[in-house]
Amino acid sequence: MTSRRTPARADLVRDACTAFGAVLDGLGDDDSWAATGCTGWAVRDLTHHCTMDAQRGLVALHTPTTARPDRDAATWWADRGGYPAGAAEGRRHARVAASMVLDWEPVRALHRETVRALVHAAGHCGGGGAVRTQGHVLRVEDLLSTLAVEATVHHLDLIQHLDGSPGPAVDGLAEVRRVLTDLWEREPLEHWSDEHFARVGTGRAELTAQERVELGAHADLLPLFS
Repeated sequence: MTSRRTPARADLVRDACTAFGAVLDGLGDDDSWAATGCTGWAVRDLTHHCTMDAQRGLVALHTPTTARPDRDAATWWADRGGYPAGAAEGRRHARVAASMVLDWEPVRALHRETVRALVHAAGHCGGGGAVRTQGHVLRVEDLLSTLAVEATVHHLDLIQHLDGSPGPAVDGLAEVRRVLTDLWEREPLEHWSDEHFARVGTGRAELTAQERVELGAHADLLPLFS
């Protein structure tokens, strides 16, 4: 069921990253080579990518601007996945960078340290102001939403082939649902859980034939980002 509580965005980042890190803490070196839900990435590749996400957040939080925001928590994702060549380049970069580290523990430790710094910065940045990141300007609160959504969706990728691993933070999934609903401009099907909506809304699961019938033309708009 959907959580209707609306925690502060800094808390969302903390909870989403903590849940992701808890899965990593339970993995050994052999596990780090397991496949994930991201094409071509093992666990260590995805972990490196998520470390870079956290680094992006740290840099953005320390790049204030007086410019007017041109994206919000939802529209930030509107053009994500629309550049296949760039996505392929990003996948290769993560694989090459992660492969430079022989052992699993340094990869995990760098993620842990970077996320710890991000969570600290998020908790002390306040809710006002705007920042620059990846060529756009966002309000701080919207930036924090993007970071929580990214960590939550990649958590689903992380555990796809890791049976028994804990799932994402409940509030993180609820934030993904809120963002997807804003982008889709309609509510998901009533019986959909937050996790199922996150999967179909980001192309990580296919709609069933019955779901397509129920959604009609709205089905053609999925996935909303990837």
